[in-house]
Amino acid sequence: MPRWTHGEYEIDTDRERLDRVLVREFLADSYWARGISQEVVDAACAGSICFGLYRASEQVGFARVITDGATFGYLADVFVLPAHRDRGLSKWMVARVLEHPRLQGFRRWMLATRDAHGLYERFGFRPLDDPAKFMEIKRPYLPNPV
Repeated sequence: MPRWTHGEYEIDTDRERLDRVLVREFLADSYWARGISQEVVDAACAGSICFGLYRASEQVGFARVITDGATFGYLADVFVLPAHRDRGLSKWMVARVLEHPRLQGFRRWMLATRDAHGLYERFGFRPLDDPAKFMEIKRPYLPNPV
């Protein structure tokens, strides 16, 4: 299982190490997952490659990739707790995600962000070339049946 260190911080993909309560608490307050339940967070983690960012035994950040493992990856739920920001940790975490051995050779990476375009542009993310090709079903008002 990949593990990276950077000073006193560490990233790994061990799902058992994740503090899923912390992840839910952060996401439930975020603009993109407001009110998300613990059951939905647990199901999302089970179906994704998850990256935990830690200082010693304390989890301080998170990211996950939804993927078919061959052609496509969707980067989601990226965060670093406020007390650990402004240390380059989000850049370091996104770089580690994109270099993960199981996530190589994809034809397309996607993500959605309201306010972190500058972070992701450093890694080659750009606005859609042809947004008219993309469609969605959006049901934010429905509870997840998990």
